Amino acid sequence: MPTLKVNGIEIYYEIHGQGKPLVMIMGIRRNAEWWYAQIPSFSKHFKVIVFDNRGAGRSEMPRMDYSIRLFAEDTAKLMETLNINSAHLLGISMGGYIAQELAINYPDKIKNMILGCTSCGGERAVLMSQDNMKKFSDIKGLTPKDILRMNMKIYFSDEFIQKYPNKIEEFIDISLRYAQTPEFFERQFAACLKHDTADRLDRISAPTMILAGDDDPLVPPENSKILKELMPASELYYFKGLRHCFFIEDADRFNQKAIDFFG
Repeated sequence: MPTLKVNGIEIYYEIHGQGKPLVMIMGIRRNAEWWYAQIPSFSKHFKVIVFDNRGAGRSEMPRMDYSIRLFAEDTAKLMETLNINSAHLLGISMGGYIAQELAINYPDKIKNMILGCTSCGGERAVLMSQDNMKKFSDIKGLTPKDILRMNMKIYFSDEFIQKYPNKIEEFIDISLRYAQTPEFFERQFAACLKHDTADRLDRISAPTMILAGDDDPLVPPENSKILKELMPASELYYFKGLRHCFFIEDADRFNQKAIDFFG
């Protein structure tokens, strides 16, 4: 497995395709496998770099306090180690938190940026319901497959779940690869709870597009409106009727929007 010593730990990464670099940052609990609906399309246009955040997948899992700023430092150091001076940037969910920190603290590294189903955090953020919070974070005693089944309606629309059972099974199979343990989910989740960029988003100079499902119960769509208010030069687009994994459920439309924006 390709790994590099980055910021004091071993980071797993993959490179697909050729062209201008596109760095993609995945969200909490997940790893590079979740880009399965994007890599085949994006790698025809860009040099795609995907990786597993510390504490997830095949990257090292140090027992320490994590922070979004630390994840951003990991990403910046990975780019430097791979001799990538600047890149297009795509961050989903927690990966969107990381992308914000990266764009704030390493502006020269970012050509432009897409933030998907994410928020500024802090007091401005609109939180998920208590019921969904319990489903998403109360995982003691559950297997990774139990967790996925419990959260399926957080990820996908009812119509998609009913109409495409084969795609749901594919999603489950892919999601179970290199599944995260509860300990490291809790470490990443603690970092997410401390995320707050609201007072610093005006420092971001990179052209930015904000994308989200308008029925996302995990990161409510109001958060995208707040990001737009705090970054008035950004673009905002909602995927009607879709939830947290809108980028998988409607991958063709998501991918084309990203290619057009980055291109």
